[in-house]
Amino acid sequence: MTDIIKVINSKDGVIHGKETNENEIKQAELELGLRFADDYRNYIKQFGCMVIGSREITGISSQENYNVVSTTKAQRNYNKNIPENSYVIEQLNIDGIIIWQSSNGEVFQTSPNTAPMKIADSLVEYIQSL
Repeated sequence: MTDIIKVINSKDGVIHGKETNENEIKQAELELGLRFADDYRNYIKQFGCMVIGSREITGISSQENYNVVSTTKAQRNYNKNIPENSYVIEQLNIDGIIIWQSSNGEVFQTSPNTAPMKIADSLVEYIQSL
């Protein structure tokens, strides 16, 4: 499996937040009622949250638009087709498109009130595609 940290560090134009500790990660998981996929946990532990070019990837942050807990809770209210083990990794702000990751690591895309469509096997694969 490719290391998410190496993939992120290989990208140009990355701006990231601060490291996150295990307690902050567990608290976010508890609030959402799920466990983050391993690659997402590793990413938020190292970077907190990040921007790659114009793409804002959620994580642990005091800023609501970057915070996985607040964005996931809000988006769950808008689309009832989202499995409970999924969380928002990116809001594209284009036609209501949202990118989700499930606890098993798969990455999905939704539009308003649509069922999730798988677009990547992992966060690593998704980040590599950006």
